[in-house]
Amino acid sequence: MDLFQAVILGIIQGLSEFLPISSSGHLVLVPWLAGWPYAGLTFDVALHVGTLFAIVIFFWRDWVMLLADGLRRKKTAEGLMFWYLVLATIPGAAVGYLLEDQAETIFRNPLLIGIMLMVMGVFLHLADTRSPAIKKLKDMGLKESLLIGVSQALAILPGVSRSGITMTVGRLVGLTRETSARFSFLLATPIIAGAGLKKLSEITPADLTPAFLTGIVVSAAVGFLAIKFLLQYLVRFSYSVFVWYRLILGALVIMVYLIRL
Repeated sequence: MDLFQAVILGIIQGLSEFLPISSSGHLVLVPWLAGWPYAGLTFDVALHVGTLFAIVIFFWRDWVMLLADGLRRKKTAEGLMFWYLVLATIPGAAVGYLLEDQAETIFRNPLLIGIMLMVMGVFLHLADTRSPAIKKLKDMGLKESLLIGVSQALAILPGVSRSGITMTVGRLVGLTRETSARFSFLLATPIIAGAGLKKLSEITPADLTPAFLTGIVVSAAVGFLAIKFLLQYLVRFSYSVFVWYRLILGALVIMVYLIRL
């Protein structure tokens, strides 16, 4: 892996981890389209660590408050939200653990990714245009949290998008666009941390190359900016630009795949 590829993949990870367009899908598609070899476990770790830094730095105040109330004042709004997030994390973590091998092999199929990009783009459009936008974080209950948490398990399929599916279900249960994105990001923190720490335990000091460090820095910086952008963007605009992006990219991927047969 050279530094140019590390920068490009770091940018892609930072953007696509938090925008509803599928980071795992893009990290398969870009090397496939460009003819690059698979970056491997070591670089996957770098990208996960980078996006973990981004989300922790952006939401550190929220997590300090959630942890404090969750452990000491469980009946406050923040205390309840902490435990809602804990419970909502379980389905995605369980499915990720059980299907890790498939996620690294048979699910890394460009045709499947193209199809899922389009399918989930349609679902995001329907949820965003036909659901009321009336609930804030303080209005969320256990039912809404668990529904979003269960949906996160589907993100094991590249092309679905962890942020995309959780924001889609968030809109289906009546969250505002900005609230659905904020809850999605908070819910992402333990999942990204778990995935990053698990993979981090498998690398050695010799794996800490300039490309590894570049991937961390670039994905962290771009990820932080992506979170900030999306939360501000969704206050005024819909998800339509991401829907169109998914549909167009999915169609192009399917076309290229069929041409290469």
